Amino acid sequence: MSKLTDFKLLSFDVYGTLIDWERGVISALKPALKNANKTDIDRKHILTVCHALEAPEEAKNPEKKYSETLETIHPALCKELGLQEPTAEESKAFGATIGDWPAFPDSVEALKRLSKHFKLVVLSNVDNASFKRGNAGGLEGFKFDAVYTAENIGSYKPDLKNFEYMLKHVKDEFGLEKHEVLQTAQSQFHDHHPAKDMGIKSAWIYRPGAIMGNRDDPVWNWKFDTLADMADEVEREVAERKK
Repeated sequence: MSKLTDFKLLSFDVYGTLIDWERGVISALKPALKNANKTDIDRKHILTVCHALEAPEEAKNPEKKYSETLETIHPALCKELGLQEPTAEESKAFGATIGDWPAFPDSVEALKRLSKHFKLVVLSNVDNASFKRGNAGGLEGFKFDAVYTAENIGSYKPDLKNFEYMLKHVKDEFGLEKHEVLQTAQSQFHDHHPAKDMGIKSAWIYRPGAIMGNRDDPVWNWKFDTLADMADEVEREVAERKK
């Protein structure tokens, strides 16, 4: 069994792993929920419906920016939840919120700790402008070694083209091979299953209570509740190697 410290580069999902995708969606829907006097709708139901609408839209229109995908599914999401039909402006505002979604409380410090031992790159379904805002805000301007977005690639995970793109670029930019890359993510649907199909090992940042991106048949090589827990294990391995 390999160790975490055998890898040279961590390829990160962002929304769901570093930034709280689910809290962001719920917060973005609050105006519509409040207007319909339905603020008590079950959180799990909202997120399940959102994921069910989002994934097919991404597969159908991979050229759309993620903010535009959110804007597109917003009317259907409101309809499924029994909310009032939104105006075009309200749907656009919903899509634009992604840049303001909050980071998990452990993300920035854990990234700083992990950066001492690995190259850190982003492989995200986000668009460039939204990532730039989210990184400057919730992630406090953390400097990744490279950023690969769905907008750059022209497709959305779980499409294997995204992972092929990442592997090609980390080889070209850092001289690293597939066995030196560890996919680090929360979503089984978007990251862990396609990573396995590509022969890339993965660390599952479980984020207890997460809904979107789950599958009944999870796969992973390492599993941690939080990114901070993963950083703890890396530091333990480093200390063990020094003995």
